[in-house]
Amino acid sequence: MSSIAIINTSSPYSSASAQESLDLAMVAGTFGQKVALFFIDDGVFQLVTGQSASTVGRKDFHKSFAALEFYDVEDLYVCQQSLLERNIPADNLSIEVTTLAKTALANTIAEYDHILRF
Repeated sequence: MSSIAIINTSSPYSSASAQESLDLAMVAGTFGQKVALFFIDDGVFQLVTGQSASTVGRKDFHKSFAALEFYDVEDLYVCQQSLLERNIPADNLSIEVTTLAKTALANTIAEYDHILRF
């Protein structure tokens, strides 16, 4: 079975990238692929609780995070340094993720067959 690392580096509503990466994760999970989501740099803003997409005229995709487990997407990682640089406490995230230091994050990403960056 092929494995896919989906790396999110953009803020949630700056483009459609965040929604597209989430859609890709669910589709790949549906077809039995091993999928992991990684949140790095401004991608960590996708995880912050209490966001509202209506203020920027976009669809709110945060509710879709709860559905990931139904698509067998259970490996969710966030960069500890990215959280610290943006002053985001780990307890202010909307979903449960594994926090990894930069080196551990890079090592985990290297374990996947395919790497896609959004």
